[in-house]
Amino acid sequence: MNWIFLIIAGLFEVGFTSCLGKIRETTGIEKYWWTAGFVVFLLCSMLLLIKATQTLPLGTAYAVWTGIGAVGTVLIGIFIFHEPVNFLRLFFISTLIFSIVGLKIVSH
Repeated sequence: MNWIFLIIAGLFEVGFTSCLGKIRETTGIEKYWWTAGFVVFLLCSMLLLIKATQTLPLGTAYAVWTGIGAVGTVLIGIFIFHEPVNFLRLFFISTLIFSIVGLKIVSH
């Protein structure tokens, strides 16, 4: 069950980093809404990460959490913020995904 909490925490990390991107692009009241979203996503992510680390090894949980966040944020950057795509970016994203899966496989 804590692996599920960890995966959801990683997805919330993608949420708060995406809000950062929107905060950078907006002004006025919209900027405050994105900031509020950032805070909510951040709190949810941290609380779920804390819950997951109660039974999962801290190093593994943190690596998986940041990996999910990194991969998700890069993909959001590509699809939402129209960041550049090239072979090397996709290659290194795939190595992150394989590393996350590998950590899950070797964790007890």
